[in-house]
Amino acid sequence: MDIRKNDNVKVLSGKEKGKTGRVLEIVKERTRVRVEKIMTVKRHLKKGRNQATPEGGIVERFGTLNISNVMVVCPKCNEATRVKHVVREKDGRRVRACKQCNQAWE
Repeated sequence: MDIRKNDNVKVLSGKEKGKTGRVLEIVKERTRVRVEKIMTVKRHLKKGRNQATPEGGIVERFGTLNISNVMVVCPKCNEATRVKHVVREKDGRRVRACKQCNQAWE
């Protein structure tokens, strides 16, 4: 997978199409990602269910998107782009690079 935690991504389809956000979590088993401020859902919690919300109530959380519906935003050119892997010459490490501007990043 070319998407990693803390990457900026752009949503390609769905009701949140066109929005960008930071990846908070990747759920590999279900091929889904949780993106900050996108797909907010409300959960109703019972009183005393856990230590975080002892009073219960309605809590807003970020839902998940299918990983195929998001694309990495290049930190150099700020465009949603595909990712290629290149080998750096100075130390031989594989790094990700933008397919449009050919700039590599960590």
